[in-house]
Amino acid sequence: MDFTPTEEQEAARELAARILGDLSTHERLSAAGGATDAELWKALSAAGLPAAVEEIGLLGLVLLLEEQGRVTAQVPLAATGVYGILAVARHGTDEQRARLLPGLRDGTTVATGAFPAAGAVTATGAPARDGEGAAAGGGVARRGRLTGTVAWVPWLRDAAFVLVPDAGRTLWLVRTEEARVEPVELTAPWSAGRLVLDGTPAERLGDGAGEAGPYEDVLAAARTAFAGLQAGVCAGSLARAVAYTAVREQFGRPLATRQAVQLRAADAHMDTESIRVTVYEAAWRSDAGLDCAGAALTAAWWASEAGKRVVHSGQHLHGGLGADLDHPVHRHFLWGRQLDAYLGAGTELLAELGDLLAKGDPS
Repeated sequence: MDFTPTEEQEAARELAARILGDLSTHERLSAAGGATDAELWKALSAAGLPAAVEEIGLLGLVLLLEEQGRVTAQVPLAATGVYGILAVARHGTDEQRARLLPGLRDGTTVATGAFPAAGAVTATGAPARDGEGAAAGGGVARRGRLTGTVAWVPWLRDAAFVLVPDAGRTLWLVRTEEARVEPVELTAPWSAGRLVLDGTPAERLGDGAGEAGPYEDVLAAARTAFAGLQAGVCAGSLARAVAYTAVREQFGRPLATRQAVQLRAADAHMDTESIRVTVYEAAWRSDAGLDCAGAALTAAWWASEAGKRVVHSGQHLHGGLGADLDHPVHRHFLWGRQLDAYLGAGTELLAELGDLLAKGDPS
């Protein structure tokens, strides 16, 4: 395996870092509150970064999300990238790709997904399917109605459509204007919402012909992408802590010269690198067309468990400033804890990974 970025991936990462560094400042983030930074999203879209995801793949998207996480930029790049661009490009019909991808590419359409909670939503009004996924009596149900509630969906209030898995793990596209979206305040200031479906019209993603596990593929990509976002959040938190302890003096010496501080920072660095390398492996496997479910679960576990440790360390190494709700490092703490909640508890991820390994999963 080779995690070295291509020229296109590296160019996209550098461009994202420059735009995010210029526009995602502490002052702008503070002014935005819990809303998406619309101006920043327009700038990223005008630079062609969402559109580039089709070409640079999941690994390229992860590189972009790392840069987003470093500055905790409030834009729906992760959600639109995996639940919109990659999901539609990989699993949509020709008609769906022609209809949906242009808006996703230029940023005028935002997408999100009601993942990973399959089973919270049921589909009605569609023919029952046999074990192969085809509709009983021939053909595949392209339209249905969904009923159920998903407690919170990231960036739902910005989205034009949401990708929803039903209890049978079929993927459905739901226009948010036809569903009930209730504002939800999360730990991190994401533009999230509660999705309430009550016989809501839905369109099946893809035609179901010859597809092997679209739900599993999208779930693995989402776990990988959001774990990549966590790697950036942790890197940003640690960078702030290192910069602070290098200049903050105690008893005439910088805090960074204290062995306890050095060890805490070193542990956080190793945790951050562990998240990054497992994310890169999962993304590489996905782009190479290899089974990546196990690698994605591994990356999600590291992002959840190690991510908590790193953002707590970042806050702790700031001393009293770490408790200041207006300090930039506190935003990294909030994002790190929110991503931990989104990816799932470590014990649950390990249990799922254990089941996968017991079945002989090669990844």
